[in-house]
Amino acid sequence: MELLIYILPLPIAYVLDLIFGDPRNLPHPIRLFGNLISSGETVLNKNRNRFFKGFMLTIILSVGVFIFFYLAIYFLKPYPTLYILFNSVFLCYAIANKSLIQEGKAVFAELEKGLEQGRRRLSWIVGRDTSQLNEQQIKTAVFETLSENLSDGVIAPLFYYAILGVPGAMLYKMVNTLDSMIGYKNDRYFFFGKFAAKLDDVLNYIPARITAILMLLVVVKLNNISTVFKEGKKHTSPNAGYPEAALAIILNCRFGGPNYYHGVLIDKPYIGNHDRIIKKSEFKKVAKINHLTTFVFVLIIILIHTLYF
Repeated sequence: MELLIYILPLPIAYVLDLIFGDPRNLPHPIRLFGNLISSGETVLNKNRNRFFKGFMLTIILSVGVFIFFYLAIYFLKPYPTLYILFNSVFLCYAIANKSLIQEGKAVFAELEKGLEQGRRRLSWIVGRDTSQLNEQQIKTAVFETLSENLSDGVIAPLFYYAILGVPGAMLYKMVNTLDSMIGYKNDRYFFFGKFAAKLDDVLNYIPARITAILMLLVVVKLNNISTVFKEGKKHTSPNAGYPEAALAIILNCRFGGPNYYHGVLIDKPYIGNHDRIIKKSEFKKVAKINHLTTFVFVLIIILIHTLYF
């Protein structure tokens, strides 16, 4: 019975995400995280000592989230049904594979209507300037985003759930949200968000590499691991390049290259060597890779937990 209590939330959360994704009409903890970060940034990100203030905001919010969820599941432990339900729901909130795939699919659908529609919809899910992108660049950006967010939106929270339970998964989501909101290298956030960005890099180090390996595993291309790790190192991010490189190798295409971010041209290196046209039909293959990678990692965690208990 004790084994089921600890293991059941994972497959339940996985199935809930497959069915519902992120319901937009329901309260979501990540929105609350965003509101807390925004409020803290408004108050603290001014005048002197911005790095220290950003450091303190990151620590307080991250540790606070961990403690809240740790205490919640501690007090729910005597009530198995509530314990399983609570953990299942919040782990489902922590992973976002269905929503990720839906957003990518929506960009491809809008692109069929016209270039401007595709650019506009892509701007919802990427940080780069989309106003001048051509059709090929839009499709490439979608695939880059799907691979990168497979790591930090799915595999990473599952990884920290496997180690620290729901408190670990939600701590990770707080750090990742901090990075997405204040981890920019511009005048406003360079010092204030620097610690959050570095902490996010540290937390994603192992999950990014696990993601790349799992992606190769599900398409039976593990012989390309050395190439993926070589290509992944080219990326300006210490982590994002690995799942991107895995997908580039799988599809035999090329990602990366220069792009504008917040008005600044970032000369990113290319990942992969085959500069070819991306076909609309390839989206299904990429979505399948995301689903299979998630499914396999869920099975691995369940197996490890079963052997441990």
